[in-house]
Amino acid sequence: MRSTSRKSVRKGAQPCPDMTPMMDIVSIMLIFFIVTASFVRKAGILPNFPDSSPQPTKKDPTIGFQVDGANRLFHEGRLIGFWSVEGIIKQAHTERPEALVMIAIDHGAHTRHMVRLYDEAVSAGVARNKIAVLIRDE
Repeated sequence: MRSTSRKSVRKGAQPCPDMTPMMDIVSIMLIFFIVTASFVRKAGILPNFPDSSPQPTKKDPTIGFQVDGANRLFHEGRLIGFWSVEGIIKQAHTERPEALVMIAIDHGAHTRHMVRLYDEAVSAGVARNKIAVLIRDE
């Protein structure tokens, strides 16, 4: 009688070693080398990026005038007379030739004041496409 405790080996098949412990050792060594490796940063050319912070503007690019509902004329928050408009525009236009002339007029103000400011800007040398008129509904 044969004992049943022995494994039967097929003919032609050869026994092979179990590779599971070997794979465990290889993976542990791989993890060890990755953790203990030191990465060297080679010196190279670093790009010089410009600052992305906005640069402060020196002056407002517009020359502004406001006419309120009581037909009073203001420039930069100061009450001025209509006779001084041409001189203000000439001085500002020579300092900043690219500046626009902005005329803000209340809805209740006289139209003649808007026309006068427009004509003063044209006679001061400002191009017609550099003059803007804003009618405020206040």
